[in-house]
Amino acid sequence: MPPRRGAQNLSRMACHSLEVAFLIGLPVKSAFALLSEKVTKPKWKPLLSRRMRHLYVTENRIDEGGYLLERTISGMMGKGSVSHNTRAFSAKNVDRERSKYNVEFCHMDIKGVYRELFGEALERYNAKQKRSDRKIANYYEKIRQSKQEKLFYEVILQIGNKDDTNAESREGQIAKTVLMEFMEDFQARNPNLYVFSAHLHMDEETPHVHIDFVPFICNTKRGLDTRVSLKGALAELGFQGGTRGATEWNQWMEAEKRELSKVAERHGIKWKKLGTHNKHLSVLDFEKQERAKEVAKLEEEIADSKEELSHIIYHQALAERKTERIKKENEEIRQETAEISAENDLLREQTGELIEDKEKLLSDNQRLEQKQKELQREIEKVADSKMVIERNIRAYEEENKWQLPEPGALMSAKAYREKNAAPLVDKLRDVIKSLTVKCVNLMEQVKQLRVKVENQAEDIDFYKGKVKQQYLKLEQLQEKADDLERVRRYAGTDRVDAMIEDARKLEQAAQGRKTHNRVYGMGR
Repeated sequence: MPPRRGAQNLSRMACHSLEVAFLIGLPVKSAFALLSEKVTKPKWKPLLSRRMRHLYVTENRIDEGGYLLERTISGMMGKGSVSHNTRAFSAKNVDRERSKYNVEFCHMDIKGVYRELFGEALERYNAKQKRSDRKIANYYEKIRQSKQEKLFYEVILQIGNKDDTNAESREGQIAKTVLMEFMEDFQARNPNLYVFSAHLHMDEETPHVHIDFVPFICNTKRGLDTRVSLKGALAELGFQGGTRGATEWNQWMEAEKRELSKVAERHGIKWKKLGTHNKHLSVLDFEKQERAKEVAKLEEEIADSKEELSHIIYHQALAERKTERIKKENEEIRQETAEISAENDLLREQTGELIEDKEKLLSDNQRLEQKQKELQREIEKVADSKMVIERNIRAYEEENKWQLPEPGALMSAKAYREKNAAPLVDKLRDVIKSLTVKCVNLMEQVKQLRVKVENQAEDIDFYKGKVKQQYLKLEQLQEKADDLERVRRYAGTDRVDAMIEDARKLEQAAQGRKTHNRVYGMGR
């Protein structure tokens, strides 16, 4: 049997009175607490049930011209001042009298959070390290000193602004209810963002919530298997970076604003989109917007100089290309000069060898001339010996001592032979022996002289070839010298001399290293 209408009205009035008492600022105990170590399943309990809040909003919905309320939804990354969020200190825009209406959803020691999240992963990481200098003593301190990651991040969300949703107005109280309901599912919706501190502020111009969290990822292959990473945490939530404006953070922020708008619509508030992400959050944000205006003005001034800057960059690029071309040409000249220097040194060495060969040839030529003179003298001696022999032959023919006298009338043949013929034959025999020996000696000398003459002819031909080769090399040397002179005229004498000197120093250094290595090798 359904309850009577009177009972329904009484129940509704009771709920209405309870919520109004809460909303008008009566002291209320903290609404939420993280009672479980599992960050993916927080156990936050709302102060008022959704049914009670629905009854209040249904009975007290503000109708502006027959439409739902339209309010902006703003979100931004906060500075992460936990002491400001907990009101350990108060800024100049904080009304201390209304701080008692703030709501603390949770507040945990961040160092304890780091031990809970990363303690076991840190132990596993250090156990794998063989070098002690690669071990991490304190992961909290490592991240605190890191330039890539922060210890934690903060997001600030707000409905409306100080003019249409003032914290002391009825609209501000509805915004408070919306933000509290939004916080109920925040942790479950973002399991990779460990919320350790969350506060709703009612003591400033507009209700807003500060959510401080540690982003983390698991099962990583580099570093700790569970580590801090905002980009990675948002990626696991399905937010991939795109263009410069569509970063992971901006995409996630828009998604959270959409979630907040869904809650707001259940309470009669429609999202009024103005194309901005940070409207009227606080005085600090207002000052930031003023700075942004100044930056925009500066950017406009910079834009006026872009054409001139482009012109400068264009000419700078031309100058850089020209410089690069000159460097390339200089490098080619340096290489060519180094090659010419090496060839010049080789030609200088070859010139020295040619000079030595020339001196040797001159010496050999002088020696050959001396031998030729000696041979000439020997030939003259042979000629003299021939003349002596010819004179002797004529003497043998003409002188009486080499003639047999006529035998006497009474001389017998025997007596003639013994007295005249036998002595003459003996003389002739001795002379023939002597002439034979001399003839053999002369023939041997002539044979030796012929061999020497042939050898001298071969030597003369050989040295003639050497002289011809020297003339060819001298012509090549002259061509190289002419090329070097052309390079000097083109690149400049000082520049070429400097390059040659540098090349020599490099060669000397290389030779010194070879000597050192050779000595070192011998020493070993």
